[in-house]
Parts: sequence; C-alpha cells; structure tokens
Amino acid sequence: MELQANFAHLTWPRLPGHRGCAILALLYQLEQTQWWPRERLLDRQLEQLSGLVRHAASTVPFYRKRLAHLNWDGKETLRLEQWRQIPLLTRTDIQSHGKQLTSLDVPESHGQITETYTSGSTGEPLRSLRTELWELYWAAFTVRDHIWHGRDFALKLGVIRESEKGEAPYPQGSTSPTWGWSSGAVFETGPTASLNVMSTTEQQAEWLARQDPDYLLTHPSIAERLARHCLENDVRVPRLRQVLTISEILRPSTREACRSAWNAPVKDTYSAREAGYIALQCPQHDVYHLQSESAFVELINDAGMPCGPGEIGRVVVTPLHNFAMPLIRYDIGDSAQAGGPCPCGRGLPVVTRILGRQQNMLVLPSGKECWPLLSAEDLRQLSSIAPLKRYQFVQKTLTAIELKVEIHRPLKAREIEQFEIWVREKFDPGFEVDVTRTDSLAPLASGKFFDFVNALSEN
Repeated sequence: MELQANFAHLTWPRLPGHRGCAILALLYQLEQTQWWPRERLLDRQLEQLSGLVRHAASTVPFYRKRLAHLNWDGKETLRLEQWRQIPLLTRTDIQSHGKQLTSLDVPESHGQITETYTSGSTGEPLRSLRTELWELYWAAFTVRDHIWHGRDFALKLGVIRESEKGEAPYPQGSTSPTWGWSSGAVFETGPTASLNVMSTTEQQAEWLARQDPDYLLTHPSIAERLARHCLENDVRVPRLRQVLTISEILRPSTREACRSAWNAPVKDTYSAREAGYIALQCPQHDVYHLQSESAFVELINDAGMPCGPGEIGRVVVTPLHNFAMPLIRYDIGDSAQAGGPCPCGRGLPVVTRILGRQQNMLVLPSGKECWPLLSAEDLRQLSSIAPLKRYQFVQKTLTAIELKVEIHRPLKAREIEQFEIWVREKFDPGFEVDVTRTDSLAPLASGKFFDFVNALSEN
C-alpha cells in the first residue's frame, strides 16, 4: 500500500492519498453499520470469523491442532454453538507459542507485517504481529472516535503518553504538524504537542497551560491528578474542550475532576495493542459500544456462557482482520459489565463498565472477590481525613492491606487511625491495615498507575 498519492491538477473536491481513500471507504461503511440491528451485525461477524478460522486451521501450526476436533466442515458459516467449542486463548498461550501462532501464508494483499510489544498491566511482555491491512482498520476506528465525539480536526491536540526514555522530555516536549497518520491520511489536521509521562504533575501542568491545546489525550490517572493540581493551583487551560483517555480503568472521579478543573468532558477508549479497538464511549452517553466491525467480543461468565445486561464477565476478544497472527477467543484478562440497548439507537452492543484485570480485584478474608471501586463519596471521605495527593491499596495477604498515601507532611496518629477505620468499614472489618506515607507514588514505566494492586499471587 502506498502512503501518499499525487493527483495532478485536482484541488476540489480533493482526494487524499491511497491510504486515505481506503480509510474513507471504511468510514463510509462504518457510518451505516453502527445503526444495524445486533442480529445483522452478528451474522456478518460470524461470516468474517469463519474465514479467519479457515485461514488459521490451514496456515497456523498452533491452530491446526487446536481446531482439529472442531465440529465444523469448514464450508458453511460457523454457528455460535460451534464457535463456543473453541478453547479460550490465554496470555500464557501467546507467550509460550508465539512462533506457532504465526501464519505461514499471510495473504499478500494484507501488506507488510510488523511486530508490536505490550506488557499491559501485568508487567509480562507480549509480542504480537499485525498486517498493514490491520493497521488500516485501526486507523479507521481512530477516526471514527474523533467523528463520534465531534472533534474539530483543525484544532490542536495535546498528548501525555510518550513513555520511551528521552522522548518528548520536559520542558519542550515534542511537536508534530498533524494528529498522526490515521487522521492525517484523511484530513488536514492541526498540530500535536506531546510530553513524556514521566514528567512531574507540576511540569505537566506548566506544559499544558503553555501549550493550551483544544484536546488532551492521556491516561485517566494522569488526567485526574493533573486536573486536581490545576484546580488547587488555579492553573488555567482555557481552550481545552475534551479529555481523551486510554489504557487504564476510567473512574467516575476522573470525569468529575476534569469537569471541575477545565469544564471538559472525558471521552474514553478501550483498546489493546494486540487486539485493536474493543469499545468506544457512546457519543451521547457514558456507556461503551463494542466495535463489532473490528472484533468479536464476548462477555462470558464462569460457566463460559454469555452475560446478560447487568452481569459482569470476562472479556474474550477475537480481532476480525489480523491474518498474520490470529488471536481466536483471546481471554484478554479484563472483566466488564454487559449493558442493554443504548438509547442512542446504535445496534453496537453495550458495555456499561470496564472493570480491569483480575489483579485489580480485592479478595475478602472470607475468600469472596469484589471490585474495590471507590465512589465520589468514598473519595470525599478519604480526602477529608488528610490532604492526600494520591493513594494506592496493596493487598498483601488474605487479611492484610497496605494503604499508601502520597502526602507532603508527616501523618498524625489520629489520621492513621482514621485511615485504618475507613479501610475496614469500606472493605471488611477483618482486615489488618498498614498505612504508609510517601512523598510520591510512582506510575509504571509506561505511565500507567493502579490505585489497587493485588499482590496475593506473589506470596
């Protein structure tokens, strides 16, 4: 595929390069398919999945064995009951059988193959392959997100997500004349200003005020901390219209902080490097629409059956268009809550909450698991005990939790006692609570930060 094309003497109506034309062709279809009923979307997904499974069974060593006993002749379109016969693919499977998961005969028309690495929130490296065609679909869904949320491509985008050492360092960061190749392949965009995630909150706030972008893309934890800093220190970012969040669980407190500090709504995205776009926030509501044209996403319960509205299940995703390294029924490690039809009228299935990975779950002394999500009222109570900047819970044993609090002065004995009482009342009276003060709670090298860590698996 060519990245650019020059069409002599054409000034209006304009045509982008070949890649831009392909993205526009996909966007035209996506504009129609988002309104299809769920049943029609499912029929097309199963049709595409059937082609993917045929390809995997004949060209991918790992799947030749795994799919050998599938009750399917390979000629007709897969039925859901046949699909569910396929075992789940785990992260360990990908790490252990990476080469065997690679297709020996990738269609030439899918373009060049590139590799990507991600550690997610596990700290365990994961290598995956993707084709140039897969990246074209990724670009189309990137632009769909911009269009859904009414962004003006001519304006300025600020980004705090660079994590490579030496990339976009403070104070200057880095600049680009466009929003990147996805949007730039189709539209004339405004510039992008980027800053490394390892800069301090104070540096980020100074950089943000100086750059004064119209949109800010970053991790939710960075956005919330930055918003609270700006609010407390009267740092103004007058042009900011929206905050775009990626990579972490988005909590209600982040939306609240961004509105209070900047009067800017938060628009969230759920994606993974190895799996592509999974869900985008609805343009009209705070729920998420599964991107059915990009991936077949299942929310399944412990029995392996689909979750109904309101139920929480494991996220199992199958990218529809990656024929270099098919990930069939990939248990990505996250959990999410299924939703019912969205009032916006789109037929794309709904997820009401994305809850994160298993290591973010709290295990009570009784052995029962629960999600340690804090409401806005919880955060108000916690912050009223002492002027903390950030907090993190670490479950060390079945009966022991450490509460790390970032605060720039020593804790008083009364405050420590109140924190201990709060944790027991919130989670379980059977917990032993250790309160630790620190000057700074550092994020991971990727810039991600988790306010709850379950360390039981390490004991």
